[in-house]
Amino acid sequence: MTPTSSPGDRTTDLLPYLVAATFFMEYLDTTVIATALPQMAHTFGVGPNALSLGMTAYMLALAVFIPISGWIADRFGSRTVFGSAIVIFTGASVLCGLSNGVGTFTAARLLQGIGGAMMVPVGRMIVVRSTEKARLMRAIATITWPGIVAPVVGPPIGGFITTYASWRWIFLLNVPFGIAAFACTWLIVRNTRADEQRPLDWIGFVLAGAALTCLLIGTEAAGQQDAQFAHAAVLVGASVLFGVAAWLHARRCAHPLLDFTTLEVPTFSVTVITGSVTRIAINAVPYLLPLLFQIGFGLSPFQSGLLLLASAVGNLGMKAGTSWILDRFGFRRVALVDVTIVGLFTIACGWLTASTPLAVTLLVVFVYGLTRSMQFTTLATLAYADIPARQTSAASTLWSAAQQMTIGMGIAFGALALRVAASLRGDATGVHYVLEDFRWAFVAAGVLALLTLPGYARLALDAGDRLRASVARG
Repeated sequence: MTPTSSPGDRTTDLLPYLVAATFFMEYLDTTVIATALPQMAHTFGVGPNALSLGMTAYMLALAVFIPISGWIADRFGSRTVFGSAIVIFTGASVLCGLSNGVGTFTAARLLQGIGGAMMVPVGRMIVVRSTEKARLMRAIATITWPGIVAPVVGPPIGGFITTYASWRWIFLLNVPFGIAAFACTWLIVRNTRADEQRPLDWIGFVLAGAALTCLLIGTEAAGQQDAQFAHAAVLVGASVLFGVAAWLHARRCAHPLLDFTTLEVPTFSVTVITGSVTRIAINAVPYLLPLLFQIGFGLSPFQSGLLLLASAVGNLGMKAGTSWILDRFGFRRVALVDVTIVGLFTIACGWLTASTPLAVTLLVVFVYGLTRSMQFTTLATLAYADIPARQTSAASTLWSAAQQMTIGMGIAFGALALRVAASLRGDATGVHYVLEDFRWAFVAAGVLALLTLPGYARLALDAGDRLRASVARG
């Protein structure tokens, strides 16, 4: 990689915080919008379902542009692309806030998705390239927490803004943060680009975009209350076919857009493949818990949000100890123990009832938050432990695509588990849920997490040791 600017080495310490701030801006924007949909629909004079087009447009932009983000950064420079992504995302946020109809809102969300698709993988790539292995653990822990915390704190924040101000402020508040992030990017980020200019793999671009688009829309459709699972299954099946075609094409292409040879690195393979299954199980819980509290317990959305804050406290609490735990016990042991606790406490969520003591409910949700944070950070850090510098861009692109897909797949898994449980109970529609349905849905998610134990057991005993400070010191 060739740097075209050379700020002092001290600025490297600031990079993870800059990237984390932009990640938090994007993830928070994505999660707070759900609570604003009714008010937005009232403003536009349409039903809430009409705004699903804007949500779909955002996902389509992610699906199409995440695979190409690494190539664009290598071609035009990481600082140029990352800074441009911030400008696009912030500008699109303004357009969303000023929208006066579904059409303009959808177009703005499409543009915002393009910025987001560039911001996350390129930001992660900047941090990995700029940080030496011995300090990568702490850097990855810093940029991982926004994606862990934002889904939990987003809905309460969105509800507060829409209740006491206007839904438009959800988007307009991004402006000062976007301006500050862009200024910092230009000051401290090196404009690295690939020494060798690769031609764009157009066939791979089309195949990967089609695979991710079908998977995103299919899993999003499966997660809807009135889901038509036959349609969702067709889309997911098409995604598999396009994905296989993309993989076969990449094996023959001299410069593939998605470089699947990164999966030949054992640590990266485990964190992407086994880790994706774990993330599906973990991502089902933020979908199931609010429904459990509101439908199963009879709580209001605000009361439900307050209980979920226990998970956010757990997420933040674990952040302070993540690096020490990984350094002390090693990646393999932590991954195995943590996924076991994740699975067991996910199952425990299913045994919560309205009569469960509040302290017990908060403890279960808190421990889930702790272990969720630990597992996500472990996977995100270990993924790059053995990746050569020349493959950083390819690995970041593949990792970002997998991470984005598992969010929707986790929601779809939770929704499917609920519907199956209701159907087995005798509910013909499969949409009227009782407490027992949630119990089996949480059991399904917990068992799925536990089934990944053999995958993590495949890790070498010294996996990730080059990232551990205690090992580096000897």
